[in-house]
Amino acid sequence: MKNDKPTTIREGILPVNKPSGKTSFSLVHALRKITSIKKIGHAGTLDPFANGVMILLIGKEFTRKADTFLNQDKEYLATLHLGIETTTYDPEGDIVSTNNNVPSLGQIEALLPSFQGTISQIPPMYSAKKVGGIKLYTLARQGIEIERKPVPITLTTTLISYDYPKLTLHITCSKGTYIRSIAHEIGQQLETGAHLSHLTRTRSGPYTLEDCIDGRSLYT
Repeated sequence: MKNDKPTTIREGILPVNKPSGKTSFSLVHALRKITSIKKIGHAGTLDPFANGVMILLIGKEFTRKADTFLNQDKEYLATLHLGIETTTYDPEGDIVSTNNNVPSLGQIEALLPSFQGTISQIPPMYSAKKVGGIKLYTLARQGIEIERKPVPITLTTTLISYDYPKLTLHITCSKGTYIRSIAHEIGQQLETGAHLSHLTRTRSGPYTLEDCIDGRSLYT
């Protein structure tokens, strides 16, 4: 992973390893401050608790290409915490239930084929997806839950390790996949509940962590 700060770049594509605890927009803001370029966008956000590859697009010619990158597959290293469900399906939400059921490795291995290929996924209420022009998380914060239409997504899910309550998966997925929802669904099917406790995006389109500059350098 590269560490040089992009002080002289005027336009182009900049892969950045977003640090945990920072919002995606804060990276854009930091880069605007460093370069004095206002026309900077991104090709897919990451939740504040997550880290990993974010593609920043600098200049009008490249911000116009955002959809090209948004439509490309992404890869993640995801750690689930079994036995605890949260409102947001991740560590930033309130705990809504706990369960002492401990699934066996065999149960997990038997379940994972359900998370391969093309499946349907219902977007979580705590998401930026818009329904009727309103972002779902705006409604969720008001305690409102509405019906959401399932969306087809494509997955390849591989078991990396399991040491209860931690279950770590490698996931390759298509555009619009919510890894938090996958964690929640796995917890539901294992009848123990789960939330996504850690998430690293290891690839976005052709760019991997090895191609990224360290996002922490943009804040100093």
